[in-house]
Amino acid sequence: MSPWHSAGAGTIARLLHDGGFSLRSCRKQQAGIQDPERNRQFRYIAKMRKLYLGKGLPVISVDTKKKELVGNFKNPGRTWRQRSRKVLDHDYPSWAQGEAIPVGIYDLGHNDGYAVVGISHNTAAFITAAIRRWWQVVGQRRYPGARRLLVEMDGGGANDPRKWLWKIALQRLADETGLIIVVTHYPPGASKWNPIEHRMFSEISGNWAGEPLVNYETILKYIRTTRTETGLRCRACLDRKEYPTRQRAAEEDKARVRLNPHRVLPKWNYTIWPHRSRPLRK
Repeated sequence: MSPWHSAGAGTIARLLHDGGFSLRSCRKQQAGIQDPERNRQFRYIAKMRKLYLGKGLPVISVDTKKKELVGNFKNPGRTWRQRSRKVLDHDYPSWAQGEAIPVGIYDLGHNDGYAVVGISHNTAAFITAAIRRWWQVVGQRRYPGARRLLVEMDGGGANDPRKWLWKIALQRLADETGLIIVVTHYPPGASKWNPIEHRMFSEISGNWAGEPLVNYETILKYIRTTRTETGLRCRACLDRKEYPTRQRAAEEDKARVRLNPHRVLPKWNYTIWPHRSRPLRK
C-alpha cells in the first residue's frame, strides 16, 4: 500500500495553517556589509544629534531618493478607482519626458521635509544646492542666529566623504552661508537608518503609490501633499539647472577646504569651516 495520499489545495492550506504556516515574503533585515565600527558610529551620531537638538541648533537628515521616470509609466501600488488606469507597457527611458531626482532634507527638530527635484544628475554640487535652498527658504528663518548646522547622511555616491568634489562643494556652501557645517555619515550598508528614509521618503512613496508620475508638476504635488499623523509636512521645488558629471577637483580648490576631522572616526565625521568665520573650540 502506497504511503502517499492525495489531497486538495484547500486541505493542504488548512493543514499548513494548523501547523503555524502562512504566506510570507522575504524581508530585508540581514546586513550584508557590517563595518566593525558600525555601532560606535551609531552611538556618535546619536550623541551629536542629542547635543545639537538640545541647544536648539539645526539638525538635518539628507539623502537622494531613487530616480523616477517622468511619464505615463506604471508606479507600484494601488489606488481607489472605478477602472484601472492604462499606462505604457514598457518603462523605456526614451519614452520619458525626463528623469526626476529628488534630494530630500528632513529637519529632525521640526518633523518637516523639503525636497528639491532635479532634472540633470545627482552630483555633489546638486546636493549642496538643495541644502542651500532649504537654508534660504526655511533654515535661516527657523534658526535665526545659528552658526552651526549638523548634517546626517549616508556615505556613498556623490556625497562620499572620500571624494574631494563633495568636500569642495561643502566648502562653497559654508562660505556662502557662513555656517559651520558638521557632517556625520552612516556606515556602509546602514543608510536605511538615516531618519529621512523612514520619516519622509517612505511617506512620499506611499502618497503617490499607484499614480503615474506623468510630469514634474505631478511629482511636486504629491510631495507637497504628503502628510502624516505625527504632523509631517513637506515643501518641494524644481531645480532645472544642469549639473555636469565627471568633474575634476582642482588643486587650488582642494587647498581652500578648511576640513577638521573629528577625533571619533574621522573618516565619517568632520567639520567644514567657512573662511569668513573664526574657528571655535568644539
